[in-house]
Amino acid sequence: MNKTLKWALWSSLMFYGATASANELFMLQSPAFGDNAMLEKRFAGNNDNNPNCTGENESPALIWSNPPVNTKSFALIVHDPEGAKGLGVTHLVAYNISPSATGIGANDLRDGKNFTGGKNTPGTDKWYGPCPPPGTGAHHYTFTLIATDQAPDLPAGLTREELLAKLKGKALAAAGLIGRFGQ
Repeated sequence: MNKTLKWALWSSLMFYGATASANELFMLQSPAFGDNAMLEKRFAGNNDNNPNCTGENESPALIWSNPPVNTKSFALIVHDPEGAKGLGVTHLVAYNISPSATGIGANDLRDGKNFTGGKNTPGTDKWYGPCPPPGTGAHHYTFTLIATDQAPDLPAGLTREELLAKLKGKALAAAGLIGRFGQ
């Protein structure tokens, strides 16, 4: 079966709510936005000290399916590679997510529910919504969910780089989703 036909079959099965088989891809999705679609302004950051943070700092719900069988925990990183003039901005570092979880509810990332918070670029341990400067175009906010065989016992406060170092050799698979936002 060619790739186009497989994709069409998978898309129609997912649309009609069929269950996935064991050979399906590990997938990350959001009911709030499609892959590579624009994020609503409500998901943008809200910080009185930053005039670029014009939103409500809501965090989107996320759902995933078909993680590897031996998953012991999940980690989630949200990173903007265009942020800081190309140096990148990490908006969320979350880990120790239960292997039985199949998603994260709306605003749970903002409220610090169901994960251990690491340290993002702005220095918080929770969701920090997009705050791109006007005129810089639509930035790409990459949501990367990593299935690991790491027990959910990592300490709080790890940066993105520290988390990735701890997960080296323990990552089983990753699924990604991109939301765009600009002003």
